[in-house]
Amino acid sequence: MWIILLSICVILVVWLIFTQSNKDYWKKRNVVQVNDLLVSFFRGDRSIAEIYKEVYDSHPKELYVGSVMMTKPTLILRDLQNMQAVLHTDFESFSSRGIDCNENDLLADNVLFISDYQRWKTIRQKMTPLFTSSKLKSMTNVIKECARDFVEMVKQNKEMREKPFTALYTYTTATVGASVCGIDTQVNNSMQSPFLEMSWKALEPSTITDIKFAISTFSPTLFKLLKLKIFGEHEEFFIGAMKKVLAARRNDPHNINDFIGLCMEIQKAGPMKDKSNDYELEPTDELLAAQAFFFFLAGTDTGANTMHFTLLELASNPDVLQKLHKEIDQVFEETNGEVTYDVIDKLVYLDMVVNEAMRKYPPIGALQRECVRDTVLPVGNLKVEKGVTVVVPAYAIHRDENLFPNPEKFDPERFAPENATYLPKYGYMPFGEGRRICLGSRYARIQVLSGLAYLLRSFTLKPQNYTPRFEKSNFSLRDTNSKYDLILRENI
Repeated sequence: MWIILLSICVILVVWLIFTQSNKDYWKKRNVVQVNDLLVSFFRGDRSIAEIYKEVYDSHPKELYVGSVMMTKPTLILRDLQNMQAVLHTDFESFSSRGIDCNENDLLADNVLFISDYQRWKTIRQKMTPLFTSSKLKSMTNVIKECARDFVEMVKQNKEMREKPFTALYTYTTATVGASVCGIDTQVNNSMQSPFLEMSWKALEPSTITDIKFAISTFSPTLFKLLKLKIFGEHEEFFIGAMKKVLAARRNDPHNINDFIGLCMEIQKAGPMKDKSNDYELEPTDELLAAQAFFFFLAGTDTGANTMHFTLLELASNPDVLQKLHKEIDQVFEETNGEVTYDVIDKLVYLDMVVNEAMRKYPPIGALQRECVRDTVLPVGNLKVEKGVTVVVPAYAIHRDENLFPNPEKFDPERFAPENATYLPKYGYMPFGEGRRICLGSRYARIQVLSGLAYLLRSFTLKPQNYTPRFEKSNFSLRDTNSKYDLILRENI
């Protein structure tokens, strides 16, 4: 703690000096510039995504709006073609997320956080096979068992019905844990996940975490010099747990379709090699544990939030809920209640409902990239220098009335199959977009749709009006304290 306090003092002193030198950074380049957004975040009580949206909405005629994050020049994009350039066509100029971690921050050494392009590319190539159709089919069976246990837990536990987000978080943690390590046959219920407390603490917004990210943004050199770790407190438990699972699986390789099975295949093959050059990386237990940790980061909080916002909107839109119940009942009756990999595709309206929930409440409120080499944006011909942070404000884009008419209305028909061609390219990105699009987006769809299908087969929702109040988060949109009344359906 004293290291962080000392860091804050150093940052404040240096910030006061550098603020003067960067105060007109964008103005000198004929770009509209607003005040330091990170300072606005720390002073206020809103999520960073809401702050970006305010800037986005306040400058409707601009292609981009400049600012600074502490001392770092930051550019908020408003044009979809420029967003496509940053996320895809000019990806190698923006390959980094701009989150610099220490080499000894073992759990941060994963495909979500890695800034080193070569290292990221090599690991991602090896992780991609986890989400083939055959492996997803196997994981769907695991998710199905978790979904059934989840519904039974909600039925039997009144406290879970009174704290619905906690129930959803328990489900998403259990599904990820079971998909990574397999279902633990030593427990009576898959909801008894040993990873629940760790996952909750790792992703719950906190001032300390915000400060660490601020130091990383302000001065990666200082962050590394102080040997700060974003996830250091979870290393001993998580890496230890993964080492035990890996060791056990070496003696009994019973499941090759989960994450641990993939790890075994990778380690048997020797060094991880980039297909295009001679780069090699040793697949140590620690490195593979970090990738497992990535699945918890990407699949627990975001999945729970998506389900939570979907249920909040369904409670506020009884007509949508009634139509959805009709589809779920029909599918369950046709399949004897077996939601398999192939059955997921029959839940067309549920998929539309979830897509609309992710439009209004994208799991990640904004995408951040750092320019790693000087380049030029295609629309506006603005030169972007190495070291500049570029923001794609997903939440603001999803609520832009020019892209989604009447954006505050919850309207699943926007995502009807016949309307797919009308969706704006790079205007809808709940899982990110481009080369760093979420690896597990197909898995997330199965996880969320399965959980909601089983839950809404047994429960309905009492009508209510929902007004969101997002938590102060620099990462996602969260409203974990909002509630809805789950009512057990009769004759089901």
